[in-house]
Amino acid sequence: MIEAMRDRFPDQLDLPGPLWSRQTVATLAERLHDSPMSPAAAARYLRAWGLTTREPLDRACPLCAAQVVRWQAEVYPTISHTAQKQRAELCWLGKSRLHGVASTTEVVSAVSARGWIRFMFTTSPDLPRAFLSRLLPPSGRPAHVVVDGSWSHPEWPRRAPDGVILHALPCCERVR
Repeated sequence: MIEAMRDRFPDQLDLPGPLWSRQTVATLAERLHDSPMSPAAAARYLRAWGLTTREPLDRACPLCAAQVVRWQAEVYPTISHTAQKQRAELCWLGKSRLHGVASTTEVVSAVSARGWIRFMFTTSPDLPRAFLSRLLPPSGRPAHVVVDGSWSHPEWPRRAPDGVILHALPCCERVR
């Protein structure tokens, strides 16, 4: 199933939605295996693969924890307030490796302030611009994206997609 999703988006496989979610994973599993799967069952698979939500401190290395706490108190409230004023989507972006599936596969995932999680499986080390553009809500409102230390600045897109505002979570490589 991972092979079917790697470096592809659901709409490329005639599935609903711009990014992978537990619902689209369940739909793909049904299609591939001709057996029904609930979104809850898909969520259990995703958790087993290591795809779970993480708090900001979980996203930081131990050396950066104090900076992240300070950032949450001093910088994040402004980001959150701006996103609310713009009625924008606000999400946290990170990258992790799949557990026990394929060593060359990484998961780029975004967790929104509302609690939804969207993701893609990729082999690219760079922050995928296509993933970022798919975070934009259909309403056309902007998306504020807090990027954890999974990518250094050279791995970020040279230009973020229109409507996507990137914010760096402090990490050892880019302490300001």
